[in-house]
Amino acid sequence: MCNLYTPVSARRLAAQFGKVAMKEGLREWGSYVAPLKPGPYIKQDAALEVGQWGMIAADNKTRLPRGQTNNARFEDILSRRTYAPSWLAGMRCLIPAESFIEPYYPGHDPKVKSIAWRFARADGEAWALAGIWSEWTDPETGEVVPNYTMLTQNCDGHPLLALMHKPEIDRKTGAVLPPTQQDKRAVVPIERDKWDEWLHCDLDQAGALVKLPAPDIFRHAADNLAKNIPLPGNAAIGQIASEDSGGLF
Repeated sequence: MCNLYTPVSARRLAAQFGKVAMKEGLREWGSYVAPLKPGPYIKQDAALEVGQWGMIAADNKTRLPRGQTNNARFEDILSRRTYAPSWLAGMRCLIPAESFIEPYYPGHDPKVKSIAWRFARADGEAWALAGIWSEWTDPETGEVVPNYTMLTQNCDGHPLLALMHKPEIDRKTGAVLPPTQQDKRAVVPIERDKWDEWLHCDLDQAGALVKLPAPDIFRHAADNLAKNIPLPGNAAIGQIASEDSGGLF
């Protein structure tokens, strides 16, 4: 799952995503987006919205979600009252991001301190991450609050993404579970030639677009390059040297 990302700037939106409808009065967004903070997302008909990163169930009494709702497990999306209505209604969006950050535990050891690891695209373009959106109405004030979440997928078999996040432990033995029994999560990038399809296709077609990206699509390193260490095996594909950020970090 992702809990911190760098959104695309308003200036770069048009260059990366073409003409988007930016209505007046949109909230500003910061250089980083964390849970419950405002972030931009692109809806159907190229309409740009800025909303809370963290979906709010329709019957919530306040805008504070019940639990952490900035990431939605795709496999469970129809069983979650917060997400199912938006998914079934086709309320999908693209979340523009320059990069996103995940925790890396060296040696896959849950006892060591994690390193914040940043992921950009090797082609220099922005990510378009799969999401769904909603609008929650405050029962006391009538205010309409746009909100959204990123979809996540299992990435246990991915040579790079499976290394991220804290390894899961067997509660009985205290041992780290084997890779096939972990449930590592990753965001869902939508490639440029599939943007329109993601926003407008039916549910079956949308589900088919939820798939892991190729390892060579990434340009990545420790967020703090002073902490950059070599990743093992094929996970090192796309890793930058500590002294060569290339302007992406």
